[in-house]
Amino acid sequence: MNMITLFIVAVLGALGALLATLGWLGLGIAFGVAAALVALSLKMANTWQKFVVLRAGKLQGVKGPGLFMIIPIVDNVVAVIDERIQTTAFNAEQALTRDTVPVNVDAIIFWRVHNAQKAALAITDYRQAIDRVAQTSLREMIGSSLLAALLSDRRAADRQLCEDIGRKTVEWGVTVSSVEIRDVAIPVALQDAMSRQAQAEREKQARIILGTAEAEIAGKFVEAARIYANQPGALQLRAMNIIYETTKERGTTILIPSSMVDSMNPAAAVAVALTTGGTAHAVPEPVH
Repeated sequence: MNMITLFIVAVLGALGALLATLGWLGLGIAFGVAAALVALSLKMANTWQKFVVLRAGKLQGVKGPGLFMIIPIVDNVVAVIDERIQTTAFNAEQALTRDTVPVNVDAIIFWRVHNAQKAALAITDYRQAIDRVAQTSLREMIGSSLLAALLSDRRAADRQLCEDIGRKTVEWGVTVSSVEIRDVAIPVALQDAMSRQAQAEREKQARIILGTAEAEIAGKFVEAARIYANQPGALQLRAMNIIYETTKERGTTILIPSSMVDSMNPAAAVAVALTTGGTAHAVPEPVH
């Protein structure tokens, strides 16, 4: 009994008792009967509630929210429907995927009643039915999915479950807002195998990248060799630069004869000598 009905009943009962005490017995009894009728007939539904009322076994109407009256004995409230968003957790244990891998999947469904009349009269217990339908749909989805797809694309699985469950529950006046898969658990032995497979894939990818880099470097060396073959002076300068890079970190001054550079590339030395019309003289030069 709601607070408003309780207050009215208390007032009528107190007036009836007072009148009976003062000697107005008939009027006191009348107030007592009125209090009993109000207690049986005056109902109140909250803003999120709907009362389904049958009159003599037939649907009289869906009442609420607010105060409303029913006829005692003739009318009967068969269901009080909560139209707020509800959540139901469900799972599928040891369900086999399409590639015959056993998995345990936990999920949660968000739903609400949009038609209180259907929810009360079309099915015996819509809450239990939603739980059963959700579990069945989850097992069907797992059985039609590969393990890799189930692990990598949960949003697609969520959408598929939402559509499947919503299509079955709409006839009961229930709307499914969303379904979210919370966890997909696989056997420990399979986890180790998948970990080794992933590590092997990463090593394979690393070797492919390294091989590609080596091929690119080899191509650059071939291109540089062609340039040096056509330009001996460039190779001479490169040799001198290598010597400089080798000795510059020591912090000391080292004297290296230019003939040492000529010995690293005799062809370039001969070409230079022919170009100058004489013999190339080696002059020691300081390298810092």
